[in-house]
Amino acid sequence: MWLDKLKIAIIEKNADAISRLLDDIPQLKDKKEIEEAVYLLKEATSLMHTLKNETSASMKQIKKNLDFLRSTDVHTSKKLDIRS
Repeated sequence: MWLDKLKIAIIEKNADAISRLLDDIPQLKDKKEIEEAVYLLKEATSLMHTLKNETSASMKQIKKNLDFLRSTDVHTSKKLDIRS
C-alpha cells in the first residue's frame, strides 16, 4: 500500500505527498518490496531535485521580470508639489 502511494506521488510529482510518505516509511520485509522501495526512493530524490531546480529557475526568471518592470517604471516624486 505504501509503495503504491509512493508510486502515485512520484507520477503526480506531488512533493507534499512524497514528504509525508517519507516521514512514515514502513518496515518492509520482502526482498522484492525493499528493492522496489529503494528504486522508488531514488526516483523520488531525483524528482525532488528536479522540482527544486525548476523552482529556482522560475524564481530567477520572476526576479528578472520584476527588475525589468521596475527599470521601465516612471519615477515620480513622492512629495506633493502645491506650487505648480
